[in-house]
Order: sequence, then structure tokens, then C-alpha cells
Amino acid sequence: MTGRVGPVRKYTDLLIYKQAYRLALEVSKLTRAFPRHEQFELGRQLRACSRSVGANIVEGWAKRNSAAEFKRHLVIASGECAEARYWLDLACDEGLADRSECERLKGEYSKLGMMIHNLWKEWRKLA
Repeated sequence: MTGRVGPVRKYTDLLIYKQAYRLALEVSKLTRAFPRHEQFELGRQLRACSRSVGANIVEGWAKRNSAAEFKRHLVIASGECAEARYWLDLACDEGLADRSECERLKGEYSKLGMMIHNLWKEWRKLA
């Protein structure tokens, strides 16, 4: 992803939000191909953590006037990225998803986690 263009006025202007939203959609699509019983087990877990990344970015943005609250939600979002990588490993190792697709998504979640961490360090520059 390229750098930010223009001022950040709302959470939808954040690159981390855009990336998190895109990845949540991709994960949702991936899990639809899981066998029915895994859609309610592993698929549900994977969808939940992937959706939680973006949700925590949005909630943190709403509370950005409090540095502690904003940072707390970014830390949670980063943790959800790590959890998504775990569930992707499991889905791949259980033969539920294509290995190359899992690796690609894990790489995307690693990048997103780093982007979130960088925002956590630089959050005051948004004001």
C-alpha cells in the first residue's frame, strides 16, 4: 500500500482501516469454502478475529482524544492480526484452505500488524 494521501478526517481515511476491511472480506470469502462443520468452528473464529481488527480500529478512532484509549484499541487490533495468522495456519494444516492463499493472507496480516504498530507510535501526527 502507498502512503496516506490528504488529511485523515475519519476512520475510513486510515490505510489500516482500508486494509483491515479488505482482509476481513477476503477471509469471509475463504471460509465460505470450508466444510459446513468447520464454518461454525474454525471458520467462525477466523471470521471473528479478522472482523475485530477493523472494529477495534474504528472504536479506537472514535476515542482518539484519549491517547490511552486509542492506543489500547490499536494494541487489540494488532493482537487480532496475530490471532488471524494462527487460525490461517490451522486452516491450512487441516487441509481446509490452499497453502499459498493462507501464506498470502498471513503476509498481509503481518504487514497490517506492522502498520498498526507504526500508527500506535505516531498517533499524534494525525491531529
